[in-house]
Amino acid sequence: MPRPTARVLTLLELLQSGGTRTVAELAERLGVEGRTVRRYVDHLIDLDVPVESVRGRYGGYRLAPGYRLPPLMLSDDEALAVLLGLVAGRRAGLATTQHTASETASAKIRRVLPRHVARRLDTLLEALAFTDQPGEYETPDAEVLLALADAVRHRRPVSIRYTDRDGRRSERTLHAYGIVAHAGRWYVTGQDARIGEDRTLRLDRIADARALPGSFEAPAGPGPAERVLTAFATAEYRHQVTLRIHGTVGQIRAHLPATVATLEEHAPGVAEDQVAEEQAAEDQAAERWLRAELRVERLDWLPPVLAALDRPFVIERPDALRDLVVALADRLTSSARRA
Repeated sequence: MPRPTARVLTLLELLQSGGTRTVAELAERLGVEGRTVRRYVDHLIDLDVPVESVRGRYGGYRLAPGYRLPPLMLSDDEALAVLLGLVAGRRAGLATTQHTASETASAKIRRVLPRHVARRLDTLLEALAFTDQPGEYETPDAEVLLALADAVRHRRPVSIRYTDRDGRRSERTLHAYGIVAHAGRWYVTGQDARIGEDRTLRLDRIADARALPGSFEAPAGPGPAERVLTAFATAEYRHQVTLRIHGTVGQIRAHLPATVATLEEHAPGVAEDQVAEEQAAEDQAAERWLRAELRVERLDWLPPVLAALDRPFVIERPDALRDLVVALADRLTSSARRA
């Protein structure tokens, strides 16, 4: 059961949200009787919080106009949630500007925590383990992030200075559709107004973002997250790979996620029908031939992935991948026959 102090803080938060709150409404939200609400209001007044009593049929309590509340008031559970969020965000690489900001924010909250809550938090962090290593990523500038978010919300063009992966710098006008956090990095997806094509850009490579006059209409179709995943799967790399794989979308996506490959239906030919008959014991309604297309810088990681798929597949291109798969099969066969 919440302590009286926690309920008083909750009452302050309810009044902070604005408007006049009736005694019955406050009593229901706090889980107490009306006279207890009045006692809590007296506690706030004793703390120099100017709570006004409003008479009449729709009367109740409200905060005096123009009153500035303390900068931040968190319950024990809220403080714990914020600190854990900072720890998780820092490890995932989703901090902004510098890791220093999240560290100083954590330190400020910890300094004002009651001793028993701080001990519980320390105990949790000591017992907590992560299966991955902390992210070591370049972080975006907070002002750039906020400026782009404002441009997304109000559908306003934005001028940016961008440095691509080859170190080339350029100024662009972007119609930003949305901001996406993926794999420890921040991305913005939108249309490059000069060339009229969609682009996915890393926020940490944007040095400046300024709103421009005018507005634009966001296109219908996939949302920002799906656009970013598609951009990864279709990016220009050294090798273009096309495969036909027999299986379910789930079986294929477990090894070739949307960030790596695009999938589409493929009508089976005679040779593939023969393979499909050999799979008659399996659920043909769910399993079918799908074409997977990838663009990759290296091919050497693909043969083990195809082996792990454990599904019938056909390599359409390139021939170099077929040679690598045969070489892996020969090595596995040789190892398996070794005494």
